[in-house]
Amino acid sequence: MHANTKKEDVLERVFHEPNRMAILSLLCASREGLAFTELRDRCGLTDGNLNRHIKVLEEEKVVRCAKMFVNGKPRTTVFLTASGAKRFQAYLDALTAVLKQAKAAMAAEKKLVSLRLPRFEAAT
Repeated sequence: MHANTKKEDVLERVFHEPNRMAILSLLCASREGLAFTELRDRCGLTDGNLNRHIKVLEEEKVVRCAKMFVNGKPRTTVFLTASGAKRFQAYLDALTAVLKQAKAAMAAEKKLVSLRLPRFEAAT
């Protein structure tokens, strides 16, 4: 990440929501998409909550939904789009860089704090 790159530019807000991250993580592992009900159950969401997240991701063209009938019953299958996969990968790369930077800063601060603490020797 470049020094002049803003965090908002690399950490897309659409992905930075825990439930959406879970949805996309599951879709990344399923090339054939996932049935709405399976996605709902695996994410532990209600129908309404999952539907709202899917709508947001659809508006951003990150996912697409296909409605079909299977054994006479309606089924909605959710797919990760190619551009959605690329954007999500870029988000994960940026998040990894931010986390590494934060971890390094915390380690450096911990080291500084330990250097500043007075050292006491046991009285003998």
